[in-house]
Amino acid sequence: MTRLLSHSHRDRAPRVARAGLVQPVAAVLTDRLDDVAVAEAAARLALARRVPLLLIAVMPPHVSRSSLGPASPSVRAVLARVMPKVGPHATGYIPEVFHLTTVGRGSRLAAAKELLALASRHRAPDVLAARRGPEGLDAFALIEAAALRGGPCVHAIAPAAWVPLRSPAP
Repeated sequence: MTRLLSHSHRDRAPRVARAGLVQPVAAVLTDRLDDVAVAEAAARLALARRVPLLLIAVMPPHVSRSSLGPASPSVRAVLARVMPKVGPHATGYIPEVFHLTTVGRGSRLAAAKELLALASRHRAPDVLAARRGPEGLDAFALIEAAALRGGPCVHAIAPAAWVPLRSPAP
């Protein structure tokens, strides 16, 4: 019998999980500062359920679609921002790319419906997204599209609170 998670007991670094019959927790990463809070909340939820993360990197329209893939430099840059927060949880992850199309094609919720379809193809019952994001991919647009489409449960994640740096007393 194979293990549910894709990591060994010796190695605590996150690894790419195999997309099998598990239902991963999806995190929408839009290359913003809020991504860290989204990935951390998704990692906690995935750890509680003992499932891998589905990390969906949203790429802007000006990035060439032909050069995109889970191993492309632009996708790795988006994932590198959240890996320090996801790594300590030691859950597996499944990298995925969502290419944002140019604005003006379809309705306001077209991008949200396409992203939820991508999460549904991976059988993700929960999608975590930031409250603010690109047009059509903020948490509230995803919630509305999920209600209209009958898609997965979408959770809105607030950005992390700003904490001032403390300098040592002179």
